[in-house]
Amino acid sequence: MKARYMVAILALLLGSIALAEEPAVDWGSLTESQQQVLAQFENKWQTLPAERQQRLAKGASRWEGMSKKQRKQAKERFAMWRDLSDERRDLIRERYETFKELSPEQQKRIRENYKRFNNLNRERRQMLRDRYRDMTPAQRNQLRDRMTDRPRTRPAKRD
Repeated sequence: MKARYMVAILALLLGSIALAEEPAVDWGSLTESQQQVLAQFENKWQTLPAERQQRLAKGASRWEGMSKKQRKQAKERFAMWRDLSDERRDLIRERYETFKELSPEQQKRIRENYKRFNNLNRERRQMLRDRYRDMTPAQRNQLRDRMTDRPRTRPAKRD
């Protein structure tokens, strides 16, 4: 469950990396509601790097479009992200970058496997985690290789 939140917050935080060459955002060009969301940055806005201004402005726009429930969930995910160690956040960022380099088909397959895993009952998920944790590195690599080499097919339904 934590992994799902981390992926979501990563997407929210890192989703706009392409803004690296964008110009600075003037505080006055933000909408009133964006300024309200970003009020804590007003005094130091001009000193922020243009890339950060772009990310914050885009995030404030997304925030405006969220329902109360979505905002609550986003706050919870951000709190979890903030509580992670620097090392853990770096590892998540690294994995996110690796994921982005995969082909669309590989990304789709990972998303489908993730959904399938999360649809299992809690006991089954824990059993699979325990089994994986107890594997040696060689066994883990063998499992990954085996999963990569074969397409995922569903068994035929029996009547």
